[in-house]
Amino acid sequence: MKSLFQTTRSLKLSVVALLFLSPATTGAAIGEEPVEVSAARIDGNGPDWIALTEKDFVPVNGDADTWKFVDGEIHTTGKPVGVMRTKKMYTNFDLVVQWRHLEKGGNSGIFAWVTDKGLEGLQKNQLPSVGIEIQMLDQGYHEKYTKSTGKVGDWFTTHGDIFPVGSSRMKPFPPTSPNGSRSFPTKELSRPAGQWNHYYVRGIQGEIRLWVNGEEVSGGTQCDPSSGYFCLEAEGSPVEFRGLKVRQLP
Repeated sequence: MKSLFQTTRSLKLSVVALLFLSPATTGAAIGEEPVEVSAARIDGNGPDWIALTEKDFVPVNGDADTWKFVDGEIHTTGKPVGVMRTKKMYTNFDLVVQWRHLEKGGNSGIFAWVTDKGLEGLQKNQLPSVGIEIQMLDQGYHEKYTKSTGKVGDWFTTHGDIFPVGSSRMKPFPPTSPNGSRSFPTKELSRPAGQWNHYYVRGIQGEIRLWVNGEEVSGGTQCDPSSGYFCLEAEGSPVEFRGLKVRQLP
């Protein structure tokens, strides 16, 4: 039986989904014509939105060719594992981005609220030790994980997990991972390698929420830290980002 909290949250999610859904165009498989899908109406158009381009980023621990800016898109080879960060820090924000993996089982994400301490001394093949990760895993990652470990990966999903890294803290929205550290998505809405996904992320006063392809699915409260850089993640496989925009909120 659902608790009153779960029922109330489900109703809120339904209302939010109705408010934010609108037709938008995204990609199909690589090289195919785009198709019409439901995507969050929060798409980065309007006052106060800033497109994040090459001038807005600082390299952290990649190689010279790990990241490239191509015709308004951001491409990463995924190697070595690491990040690049924004020049500015953000506290309260709206963020939109489209992303797609080019290989089955690809791994990537965006870190929010990463501090200088979380990047201090970061070497190649290391990730921030402070921040909140908004994960971008391809659906084939479960198969890849099982083949490499011989285990079933029940501690992650491929549809928009949110979780604190390192010394960071967050109270995740349910459902959660078995150890309670991750907010698992309420729906499975991500698309597989070769297809574009749309993320809308809102962070306000230490609360973070994620919409995947138009519907809110995961998040958490009491995030610490709740101010810092955005970092794009390279984690072993090629990924493309486009339409990355941010709006600072009071």
